[in-house]
Amino acid sequence: MNEMYVLWIITGLASAVSLAASRGKTLQSLRIALKRLLKIMPPFLLMMLIVSVILYLVSDEMIAHYLGNENKYFAVLFASIIGSITVMPGFIAFPLAGVLLSRGVMYMVLAAFTTTLMMVGVVTYPVEKAYIGTSATIMRNGLGLLIALIVSVAVGILYGELP
Repeated sequence: MNEMYVLWIITGLASAVSLAASRGKTLQSLRIALKRLLKIMPPFLLMMLIVSVILYLVSDEMIAHYLGNENKYFAVLFASIIGSITVMPGFIAFPLAGVLLSRGVMYMVLAAFTTTLMMVGVVTYPVEKAYIGTSATIMRNGLGLLIALIVSVAVGILYGELP
């Protein structure tokens, strides 16, 4: 059975239990969830459109050259740099990673990209510096990059992409 069906069944059962326990609270939470979905949908669809156009214009050969299997260490480094300087919410980054995976990008490269995207903020450096100071910002970003590289290596080993 597909894992998604299992998640749908569990979600349906949990919703039924919640509905039985407190109909009012469940309906209120579903209204809040629907409002948030409708709020997040326009930027999500716009980003998916932009990503689709970019992936249509960028050839598979170019993706394979920069993020492919030829030089996995360069690909991890390149993905880490792109992830560190890009500002993108997770609900857009993870579907993008799925598209890149379908284009043949290795799991360890995707791990480097998504982890640095979430943990390292080169673009947000000035704002962070103003709130937590220069040394704390540099330390947080440096540790985030180090953790991202460790995660990438662990994923590479787990999926057999590294010896």
